[in-house]
Amino acid sequence: MSKEFERAPNHFTDRIGASADWPLEAGRYRLVVSRACPWASRAVIVRRLLGLESALSMGVTDPIQDSRSWRFTLDPDGRDPVLGISFLGEAYSAREPSYDGGISVPAIVDVPSGQLVTNDYPEITLNLEIEWAPLHRSGAPDLYPEPLRDEIDAVNEDVFRDVNNGVYMAGFATRQGAYERVARRLFDRLDALEERLSTRRYLVGDTITEADIRLFVTLVRFDAVYHGHFKCNRRKITEYPALWAYSRDLFQTPGFGDTVNFDHITRHYYEVHRDINPTGIVPIGPDLSLWLTPHERSSLGGRPFGDGTPPGPVVAGEEVPELVPPGGV
Repeated sequence: MSKEFERAPNHFTDRIGASADWPLEAGRYRLVVSRACPWASRAVIVRRLLGLESALSMGVTDPIQDSRSWRFTLDPDGRDPVLGISFLGEAYSAREPSYDGGISVPAIVDVPSGQLVTNDYPEITLNLEIEWAPLHRSGAPDLYPEPLRDEIDAVNEDVFRDVNNGVYMAGFATRQGAYERVARRLFDRLDALEERLSTRRYLVGDTITEADIRLFVTLVRFDAVYHGHFKCNRRKITEYPALWAYSRDLFQTPGFGDTVNFDHITRHYYEVHRDINPTGIVPIGPDLSLWLTPHERSSLGGRPFGDGTPPGPVVAGEEVPELVPPGGV
């Protein structure tokens, strides 16, 4: 069972392009993700915004794990077509045969050797933004601008502690007092973010940055799973005017909503976490078409991609189910 909030020390933390052991080479590495996982979704969004699809291939695991964790049952014959493995854990074993720890996504795997390079999810997106810069598409946005890095890092620290991680701490709490402490801290942070975003389009500066990506992946899952499944139910995101409009603004921006698979998200949480949801029943809501309603955030100014341009169409084979606008097409 996956309890992503329990962030054990990352066992493999190498940065591609930062050492001779793992040189930056287009086509050499494969990003393995689950579209259900918020930590992996960060890497999916960054890869798409930076146009790294041709340089870094991507494998998508089944949202439902078994006893061997993340598996490639969505692929023909149950094997990843590039790595030739059935379970992500095989890449861990190729790197360290005696490894017996958890298997997590996102993960970057070296294709020639089949070895895991890194599963350090906070650093993977920064690695893609910095060391992978020579392979970025023309017009790629600067998601981690150097003059704003201190502020981005500070915002990310607060968001990780209270929001990204907070929903897991609440959801897997086994004592009332512990649950109430983290749940109150979560909503105090959401209240502060609501105030911050009521007068500015993005979290830091006037363009999309790493900070927006890290917050978005939790917001997009909040009403669908965290509100009910994790008992984060003081408010829904739809009840926060600024946060809800901000979430829709990002969702409707190329590179965000076109990477989100709500089916994978809901089935993973409600079917896998049987200690929380013993029946495995997956709810029918919420109404996903609301994600496509007008957000009016452009009135706050801002330039989504700064001096860059939007990413092109989703590459063939990586499409996700499209939402239907309210009232149909």
